[in-house]
Amino acid sequence: MSTNKPGKKQPTVVPAARPAAQSAKRATAEPAGPVAFTFNANNYLWMAIGFALVLVGLALMTGGHMPDADTWDESIIYSTRRTVLSPIVILLGLVVEVYAIFKK
Repeated sequence: MSTNKPGKKQPTVVPAARPAAQSAKRATAEPAGPVAFTFNANNYLWMAIGFALVLVGLALMTGGHMPDADTWDESIIYSTRRTVLSPIVILLGLVVEVYAIFKK
């Protein structure tokens, strides 16, 4: 027994197109042209300068061991070089890195 009434049509199913035919079409297309890179040599130079400044700042922060284990000298541990100068140089290096990234 069929539930179809004589006045109604059955829906038709159309198979989808094959994606393999489209990929073959793309493979024969010409390349779009030379690829433009995001960064050029000038950007990488500024990145290297910023990285070097960060390393110099970290090197300024090193050191400070006590000459004798029995003495404590706060001027060695809390020197201006380690508490003020070094963080400023590191932040300057990070600012140069941001500049290198956003430079056109």
